[in-house]
Amino acid sequence: MSLSHIIQNPNHKIGFLGAGNMTTVFLRRLIESNTLTPKQIMVSNRTDGKLQKLKSTYDILIANTNEQLVDECDVVIIAVKPQDFNEALEPIASSFKPDQIVISLAAGLALNSLYKIVPNVRWARVMPNTPSRIGHGVIGLCTRDKKDVGLEEYIKSLLASLGTIISVESEEDFNTIMISSSSGTGFVFELMSYWQEWIEERGFTAEEARQITVETFFGASLLAQQSPNISFVELVSAVASKKGVTAAGLDSMRETEVERALRISFEKAWIRNQEIAKLV
Repeated sequence: MSLSHIIQNPNHKIGFLGAGNMTTVFLRRLIESNTLTPKQIMVSNRTDGKLQKLKSTYDILIANTNEQLVDECDVVIIAVKPQDFNEALEPIASSFKPDQIVISLAAGLALNSLYKIVPNVRWARVMPNTPSRIGHGVIGLCTRDKKDVGLEEYIKSLLASLGTIISVESEEDFNTIMISSSSGTGFVFELMSYWQEWIEERGFTAEEARQITVETFFGASLLAQQSPNISFVELVSAVASKKGVTAAGLDSMRETEVERALRISFEKAWIRNQEIAKLV
């Protein structure tokens, strides 16, 4: 099936194998942005409960089996956990059509490993992060065939409503994006919880402390976004006057090696990603 056929067909279908949280994020963004109509989206799942909930909410199509999903959809997005990948795909590997577009959302599973399970299709890996649900995600993209420029451009147009899409050549770069933005979102929320706790300890209500925390992180991010030619180091210097309050706090952060702790967190996530890769 040619890519031009898919793009030119206004009724081409996108199938999601798996009805978890990330599928829900995709459905919402694709439908609300008018990228696809509900009748262009089909979902299959091991259990029926999640499927019926998605159908009730978004009026999408439901596949009775994974084989039906693969047969009726032009693009198949595999949205199952890495440890469930083999179980989900091996029984239906022969159902895929030559050159069919197949996109994996699984962490850790390399494109060559995926190709061994289902060969002769156009494999791509996509890794969104949770802010994708509000259209402000960072989405990594890596295709198996680096010369397949059309596939890359199609996926970018399909997923544009989820946020910023960064296409990379190597899976090592893909994993860096995944850990820094997908896992990184969790790291940021962890820091925000510390912020809120400290403010509450000084007498503010949980609601007030949360608002202060959110606006502090949001304001700093927005200022950085609107100052593209100013480095983070320079932005820090602009806040911290010599021997001032902020400088005292920053000195303590550096003495307690906060940077080292964060780097270790990134590396631990990287190691776990490598462990998951061995599951296939």
